[in-house]
Amino acid sequence: MNQLSDRINNLATSATLAMAAKARELRAEGKDIIGLSLGEPDFNTPDFIKEAAIEAINQNYNGYTPVDGYVELKEAIITKFKRDNNLNYTLPQIVVSTGAKQALANVAAVMLNPGDEVILPCPYWVSYSDIVKLSEGVPVEVQTSIDTDFKMTAEQLEAAITPKTKMIWYSSPCNPSGSVYSKDELRALADVLQKHPNIYVVSDEIYEHINFRGGHFSMAEFDDMYDRTVTVNGVSKAFAMTGWRIGYIGAPDWIARACNKMQGQITSGANCIAQRAVITALEAEPSKIKYMVDEFKERRQLILNLLSEIEGFKTNEPEGAFYVFPNVSAYFGKTIKGKTINNASDFSLFLLEEALVATVTGEAFGNPDCIRISYAASQDEIKEAIRRIKTVLG
Repeated sequence: MNQLSDRINNLATSATLAMAAKARELRAEGKDIIGLSLGEPDFNTPDFIKEAAIEAINQNYNGYTPVDGYVELKEAIITKFKRDNNLNYTLPQIVVSTGAKQALANVAAVMLNPGDEVILPCPYWVSYSDIVKLSEGVPVEVQTSIDTDFKMTAEQLEAAITPKTKMIWYSSPCNPSGSVYSKDELRALADVLQKHPNIYVVSDEIYEHINFRGGHFSMAEFDDMYDRTVTVNGVSKAFAMTGWRIGYIGAPDWIARACNKMQGQITSGANCIAQRAVITALEAEPSKIKYMVDEFKERRQLILNLLSEIEGFKTNEPEGAFYVFPNVSAYFGKTIKGKTINNASDFSLFLLEEALVATVTGEAFGNPDCIRISYAASQDEIKEAIRRIKTVLG
């Protein structure tokens, strides 16, 4: 008899983590799986950051940390926000968490009441919807398409707003589509929100530095949106520090205080050594990680060129992050190698079992016509993966 709570029984398993687990199982069986499913840079953490962590260990940083982060780290975050985003925050407005995922969960927990609606432009990062549901909010999906570069328009936002709308969550650069909202596009959304002063924005900017268009804009840069925007960021992607688990927010101080209170009852402060290393990471000029961004840009061109040779794959040109999000609906209803492809989940599983390439179904991101392919892999792996996909579909 299932004695678990309705909360956990109704919670979906993370599709990206589930696909990674399935790929590991097949590898354990001796199969040569190429993993293009995880959102994890394949670079090592830069040496100057690792050295800062070693120094922190030698300096005997081993005690509990302040719930909202070391003051020195919060000061580094404030400097980073000013330098990179033209945003002015004070110490009480910054909360450091165990990854940006916890930062998002904190915001949902402190902002949402049962029935509050959260607008999610599709595709959205896989965990947004379930984080909202865990806090008894209601995700409201707004479908976008490859034709609008997977970005929500002001008209779509206006149409989605109801008296129950409490928040809008989006990422730019976007996981999974790689789309980047321009200043003008964000201004158009902000103009709609000016008519609805009780709606708050979560701007997830974890991929800000992996940006190929040359320019990142934050919603909170608009004076009339600053007091209504929570800016979420972290070091996982740009600094190749996924396992270090440090994320943070800049927010109106009353929201930040509430997140601090929530975190104090759940995890307390983030890892002491990781925090000391992140001070060094954020104090460095973004040019120190440009070599990774340059390599991602090369890989993007490589994978777009290779995918263009496969009939039935329709792609946009992502301007950031390290994903492509091709529309593969041309394959729906077809039977290949005795397997019928009804949807993106079938297609993704087919590629894993027949081509030995791990991708993620777009259904997990709110878009059932697409799959997400990560190009956080070597160029040789990308070439071999796409060759396998082309062969098995041919």
